[in-house]
Amino acid sequence: MTNTSKNSLIHKANTRGQANHGWLHTHHTFSFAGYHNPERVRFGVLRVLNDDTVAAGMGFGTHPHDNVEIITIPLSGALQHKDSMGNSSIIKAGEVQVMSAGSGITHSEFNPSTTEDVKLLQIWLFPNKKGVEPRYGQAAFNIGERKNKWQQIISPHADDAGLWIHQNAWFNLTSLENGKELNYSLHDKNNGLYVFVIEGVITINSTKLEPRDGMGLWDIEQITIKAEKKAEVLVMEVPMRQS
Repeated sequence: MTNTSKNSLIHKANTRGQANHGWLHTHHTFSFAGYHNPERVRFGVLRVLNDDTVAAGMGFGTHPHDNVEIITIPLSGALQHKDSMGNSSIIKAGEVQVMSAGSGITHSEFNPSTTEDVKLLQIWLFPNKKGVEPRYGQAAFNIGERKNKWQQIISPHADDAGLWIHQNAWFNLTSLENGKELNYSLHDKNNGLYVFVIEGVITINSTKLEPRDGMGLWDIEQITIKAEKKAEVLVMEVPMRQS
């Protein structure tokens, strides 16, 4: 169930859609594939937030995308990527991948390990431009540099820290020690925030969030996150209206 106030909503981890295909165990924060919840179609331009576990030696066969910004964040293990743009790479924990599908691409994703599952977040945003030339980006981040502070991984600007996408959106990760607080101020007051707890326990304005819980907030300028238990947190600042 979704708990809401006048400018926030909460998606508890155990209320997400899920599917177990044997080789793939996935949880959907928003409607996806066989999971449809009319109250959970998107948060602003944030359309998909999938929490996937792919078994060793398995993966997604070649499939198409268009006019979507795709962000992949491995949490453990590694994922092999191949696409119609000619890219072939392996992304692992500590790295982030973006794809602007634009006018159309095909790609495949495969777990190359024979023994280890890969756990990842795959996130889709609606773009602010349609039909753009498809593009690919991948970057490694120093996990130590997000200890008790924000580490920007996504922005709208090619010359800014991290990777960039075709959307007025910023993604930041932090590793918060127990008892530590961190403020986040919006880049654009018209945007909203979707906070996803990867691990640990946090509070936002006295609201408690546990592993894999999500909270959306809008009509705000700043939030304060406090770690009640050592936490890994992803904050996604996104437009609330699709352009």
